[in-house]
Amino acid sequence: MFNPSQADVRRFFCTVLHKQNTGAPMEAIETLAALWIDEHPEYHADLADVDAALARNYDAKPGATNPFLHLSMHLSISEQCSIDQPRGIRQAVELLTARLDSLHDAHHAAMECLGSMLWEAQQAGRAPDGEAYLACVQRRATRD
Repeated sequence: MFNPSQADVRRFFCTVLHKQNTGAPMEAIETLAALWIDEHPEYHADLADVDAALARNYDAKPGATNPFLHLSMHLSISEQCSIDQPRGIRQAVELLTARLDSLHDAHHAAMECLGSMLWEAQQAGRAPDGEAYLACVQRRATRD
């Protein structure tokens, strides 16, 4: 299992933006990351300076977002959908996308479910509950 450090994640996204800006070739995962980076131009300044990104502390202030966490969650949801893990997540995100008329908005709604599941697991000291996560995304996809 791949377990990158915080610094690895930050370097990855900064490198992707650099490659994108310079037209350098990218790996498949970098191309996917670049698509999500394009969706978030408000993060470009954070990604433009790798040294500043490595030094910055993104604490949980109300209204503040950690761009590296946010982009990582986009990648996670994309990967979950590509392999349909947990089983049913692909359909749930597709339904949510249709309901919201936006893959980006669907990802943001799914992120709330993913973040809640991870927070609850961390607080309880147990493994993440993929079924609860899927159920949350399905509820968002089917509510009126």
